[in-house]
Amino acid sequence: MTMSRGKIGRQLLGLAAIGIALAVGGVSAFAEAGQPKPWEMTMQTSASPVMDNIEWFHTFLLWIIGTITVFVTVLLVWVMVKFNAKSNPVPSRTTHNTLIEVVWTIVPVMILVGIAIPSFRLLFEQTDIPKADLTVKATGKQWYWTYTYPDNGKIEFDSLMAQDKKPRLLAVDNEMVVPVNKVIRVQTTGADVIHAFAVPAFGIKIDAIPGRLNETWFKATKTGMFYGQCSELCGKDHAFMPIAVRVVSDQEFASWVEMAKKKFASSGTGAYAVAQAGQQ
Repeated sequence: MTMSRGKIGRQLLGLAAIGIALAVGGVSAFAEAGQPKPWEMTMQTSASPVMDNIEWFHTFLLWIIGTITVFVTVLLVWVMVKFNAKSNPVPSRTTHNTLIEVVWTIVPVMILVGIAIPSFRLLFEQTDIPKADLTVKATGKQWYWTYTYPDNGKIEFDSLMAQDKKPRLLAVDNEMVVPVNKVIRVQTTGADVIHAFAVPAFGIKIDAIPGRLNETWFKATKTGMFYGQCSELCGKDHAFMPIAVRVVSDQEFASWVEMAKKKFASSGTGAYAVAQAGQQ
């Protein structure tokens, strides 16, 4: 039994609509999670002002690139159709066109200037750290992170990938905990090789280099769990060095600090030993 083209077309259109609905529904279902999403094609949902601007700049560039691509494609098709040997057997002998030469010089310059201004503004926002409400030092080690809270006494602990927690390869035993809507300055360094501290939802990525102290910042606008990973090839267990940041309210953070002072207080035996003892 055969089917008409119109009926087949309507069925395909219906399937496409269902697929789009499922995709949108799937994205919205994971919209608040600060982690990769199944079949994700876009960036993680923003949770900081810097990431908001990164997303805006990304969309801005996408429109510019798309417009240029469409224009060049149309131009190429027009040239192939109008100026092939069959349609135009006698080619033009024109060698110069002042207007065209001026336009194709000025327009690209204007496009680059239009890209450069918001680009420089975004770079300045990322590197100009405002007055911090909290400082956290993240030390990259093979292959885990050590977090120190110099503003809150002698709090120092190690954060290792957890084998029995979700999400897989991202969950850790001890999360980095910060308050919501506060400027967090993150200082990074490396204890052995070069690592990189990166949390996509916050729009931060900075190297952790032995013998050097780098710093970045973020201001989380949502509570919840946000995940990242070491983003510099640092050895055989590079893929098992996740970053987990738990954003909580001011009251919850104050309670966590009091607990952490007891559980993770430096005792001269090393933060790793203290953290392991606290879990037993």
